[in-house]
Order: sequence, then C-alpha cells, then structure tokens
Amino acid sequence: MDLRLLEYFVAVVDHGGVTKAANTLYISQPSLSQAIRILEREVGAPLFDRSNRALELNAAGAAFVEPARRVLREAQEARRKVGAVRDLRGGRLTVAALANLTITPLSELVSELRGRYPGIQVHVDDPGSPAGVVAAVRQGRAEVGLTQFSARPATLAADELWTERVMLAMAPELAADLPDPVPLDLVREIPLVLEVDDRLSSVIADPELRDAIGQVAVRCAHRQAIWELVAMGAGATFLPERLAERVLRKVVLRAVEPEVRRRVGVVYRADQLSPAARAFVDLARETAESAPS
Repeated sequence: MDLRLLEYFVAVVDHGGVTKAANTLYISQPSLSQAIRILEREVGAPLFDRSNRALELNAAGAAFVEPARRVLREAQEARRKVGAVRDLRGGRLTVAALANLTITPLSELVSELRGRYPGIQVHVDDPGSPAGVVAAVRQGRAEVGLTQFSARPATLAADELWTERVMLAMAPELAADLPDPVPLDLVREIPLVLEVDDRLSSVIADPELRDAIGQVAVRCAHRQAIWELVAMGAGATFLPERLAERVLRKVVLRAVEPEVRRRVGVVYRADQLSPAARAFVDLARETAESAPS
C-alpha cells in the first residue's frame, strides 16, 4: 500500500475534510479526492460516509484510522533508523577477528571507530582460524574480517595492511644461551607452551613453525594463562611481534631464522559494505601507514 495514500487519508481525518487537507498538503482537492477513492478500492470498502456534505468516517474508516497512523509512525521510525545508519549515527557492525589480533590492532581500530562514531555498536566474533574468518565474511555472519592470510581469498575483497614478524617469547633464563635470531632447527630443543583449540590441536598455522615444534611442555586453551606460563619460565611460545610487545613483560623476544612473517589484513564483500563497515575498512587502511613493516 502506498504510504502517500495513508498520509492523505490521515490528513483528511485530522483536518475534518478534503478542502483543508488539500491546502495543507499543497495538492488540488480533486487530486486528493481521487487518492482517497484509490485507497478505498485498495482496502476494499468505503472509509467515509458521504450521505451529507460533511465527510465523516464510517465504521470501516474508524477501524482503519489507528492502523494507518501506526503504519505511518513505524515508517517514519524506519526512515530515522536508516538515516542514522547511513550517517553513521547508529547501526551495528560485526567483525570476525583472529584472537591474536583482537588486542592489537582490533582494540585500537574499534576504539578509534567508536570515538568518531559513538552510535555504532560493534560485535566481535572469533571464528578460530583464518579460514573461519573468511567463511564468516563469505557467509554473511560478519561484514568485515581481520585476519592473517597467505593468499587473497577467492570471492572476497582483501586489503593487506602490513606484515609482522613471528617472535619466540621466553623468560630471560631460557633465552640466556640462545642466539638471536634463533634458528628454527634449534627451536626443536626448546620446551614450548602452545595454544590449543577445542580439538586439542595446536593453533599454529605456519608450516615452518609446525615443523619446528619438538618439545611441548604445556598445551593450553587459555591464552592469558599461556602468557603467564611463559613469563614464569615454563617454556617459550610463538607470538606476533606487536602482540608480544603489548602483553608480555619481563620476557625476552627472539626472532627466528629463517624469518617467519604473517600478512595481516581485512577481508570483506566489497559490494555489500554497510556505512559502518566501510568506515572500519577505511580506518584500517589509515592505520596501515603507521604499522610495523
């Protein structure tokens, strides 16, 4: 049903007739009368009693007027909400992010986004793996994915933001006799504290690092516990350089040789970005210039 017809109907009711309503709506009386007749045909019944000169609601019109007002109110509210999303005064953004990218850079990105557009509500999901992030975006469960990737995912747009080194973090006493950088062959002799998923599989995506795993001292599903175990000397662990510098204190960071680097970027469906998602992608690009190379 044409909302304009409902607006005309309510105007006639509120102004007590066609003449005043037409003047208020800036249309001719014949046009307004024709619109009311079209509306009556659409609803299947006359809405006014035309037996005398005064235009009064009949029983059908009295039953119809409140639903008509409600539809107009809801349409106005819908327009308001759409306008808020369009103008970044509201809306919801779902981001799928790898866990090791949530502290940095995701926290900085979300904080900056909310600072610029405080009406946006952000939801962050952890799909558990780079493939999971890509699947979440591809299937529409998230608008934007923050992940590491070795190749650009098919069917999705992808912006590489930076690359970062994978570091070996350990307590000073464990690092005392180790060279810097640490050869991957030597890593096999170092006790490791590894993160595991719910299948007790090590969360290590890099083939070079998987091949370097020899001694496993602790397997743990709790990321913060891993950091505490490393700081207390239980073993070493692999972490992206930015994350390691942010979360670990009183530990030694060693690069590995050959160097292992991870490409970090955002993935998204380019033709389906909401204004909030577009703002997030643009902000991520802005931060890329100041990211470690």
